[in-house]
Amino acid sequence: LSPSIDGNQRRSHLFIMESIFALFFLCVTGTHVSCSPGPLEDVVIDRYDIPRVCPREVQTGDFVRYHYNGTFTDGKKFDSSHERGAPFSGQVGLGRLITGLDRGVQGMCVNERRKVTVPPHLAYGSIGAGDVIPADTVLVFDVVLLDIWNTEDKVQTRTLSKPESCKRLAEATDFIRYHYNGTLLNGVPFDSSHSRNGTYDTYVGMGYLIKGMDEGLIGMCVGETRTIIIPPFLAYEEKGYGTVIPSQATLVFEVFMIDLFNPKDDIAVVVKEVPKTCTRKTVVGDYIRYHYNGTFQDGSGFDTSYQRNSTYNTYIGMGYVIQGMDKALQGLCIGEKRRVILPPHMAYGEKGTGDIIPGSAVLVFDIHVIDFHNPKDLIEIKVTSKPKKCNLTSEVDDLIQYRYNCSLMDGTLLYSSDHYEKAPITTLGANKVIEGLDEGLRGMCVGEKRVVIVPPHLGHGENGAKGVPSSAVLHFELELLDLQKGVPDGYMFVWLGDSPDPLFPAMDLNKDLSVPLEEFTAFINIQVVEGTGRLRPGMDADGIIKDMFNNQDRNRDGKIVAEELKLKVEEDSDKARHEEL
Repeated sequence: LSPSIDGNQRRSHLFIMESIFALFFLCVTGTHVSCSPGPLEDVVIDRYDIPRVCPREVQTGDFVRYHYNGTFTDGKKFDSSHERGAPFSGQVGLGRLITGLDRGVQGMCVNERRKVTVPPHLAYGSIGAGDVIPADTVLVFDVVLLDIWNTEDKVQTRTLSKPESCKRLAEATDFIRYHYNGTLLNGVPFDSSHSRNGTYDTYVGMGYLIKGMDEGLIGMCVGETRTIIIPPFLAYEEKGYGTVIPSQATLVFEVFMIDLFNPKDDIAVVVKEVPKTCTRKTVVGDYIRYHYNGTFQDGSGFDTSYQRNSTYNTYIGMGYVIQGMDKALQGLCIGEKRRVILPPHMAYGEKGTGDIIPGSAVLVFDIHVIDFHNPKDLIEIKVTSKPKKCNLTSEVDDLIQYRYNCSLMDGTLLYSSDHYEKAPITTLGANKVIEGLDEGLRGMCVGEKRVVIVPPHLGHGENGAKGVPSSAVLHFELELLDLQKGVPDGYMFVWLGDSPDPLFPAMDLNKDLSVPLEEFTAFINIQVVEGTGRLRPGMDADGIIKDMFNNQDRNRDGKIVAEELKLKVEEDSDKARHEEL
């Protein structure tokens, strides 16, 4: 049994209605008609539960969906949509419901509950309804309104929250990722992406969604939350959807836009900070060290190098990183900061990666370049201060003393000679310092200052060192404090010109045809003082001279004679090794 009526009943009701209206007219105009209290003349409405918010009331022509219990005045139930498990749907005010109920639902709000008492002439009249409703019976309907819509309705959108900056709006053909909660108009939930812990991902404006959702998502920003109300004819219409969405149901979606992109998108770059001086920019083949924060478009983070306290190191443009990042890392300066937005087709695509990055996710990277170099790089030298007179410069085998500060390219100080009581002393070319520093210290005058940039392959390499990160470019500030000219590797003494010829008479200072250690020491010291010979710097001079003496005193008798000054040939080699003298 439903509250609708057939044609014969409707004509009978219209006749009764006309009679009642005529009587009502006579009563209100004062015509002499007996108007004493009698049978119920119109519906009686008891609005016993009204929602606080009522954005819309039922009007003639609207379609409604409601549950009801139908009883007689004694409380006996004759019908119930609740028991059938299917609410009643129909159009109001066009004679498709019994007249009393047509009037009784006018002005109702969704979720409102009413008790509508209908007199017989506005119900089933003197005919009744089969064996269920006797003739001339007053009916009582307990109604709760579930839905209301009209064929003139359009998709309604209301923004609940929106980011201050909205540089891009969703357009047709964009691919979007969003979370949503879906309810019927009376608030009953039917679906939620949150409960599945996964966004809904789709193209918008291309027919992959119900028409109303396609329309309601257009114009949204990433980070925006909006409510979308969709009338049934732009949703699932008469068919509904399974057991969760009934026929002719208005749908309400609360949508939160996670991100959006278009398949034609390229990477987007926003430069945040550029150093005042930028003499070189990254190119394909360079090796770069950079810090980054990785987030999605809604601002939620998925990775950061800062948390690991370690830069990300890679070659540029050689396929070691995702396509979009490979492209974004080109054209950067040391110290530059930029934001890079990568569409999914230039990142991890439809599949994403692991549990960290979902499929079709737009990625946002905030990058800070620490340094970069090319495997073919040499050291860079910039002289910052130099004495006017510079007659003597450092070279391989020289003993030097120098001051230094060593930093990363971002200015982070790694170590400094100022941290020690005495400046370091080293012999150039003796593998005592890293190759790039050794090279950078050559050709300097005492008092000269210079800046030397050392690429990692001439520094501490991929493994780094204590306090020095892997593959770090090093920035040295150098000052040469002292310079002692050296001797070739393997020698303790060298002649700075031609040696005396013959040599022994020059050594034999007292001309007694033998040279003891004391006399030999005096001879060598004379050569050093006069500048005709040089001892290896940085070592004990007396110790060097004694070793030289012992090397010439072949018979170990404590003196050198003329026969002992000769070329010594190693028995196991066909090459001659010259004695220092």
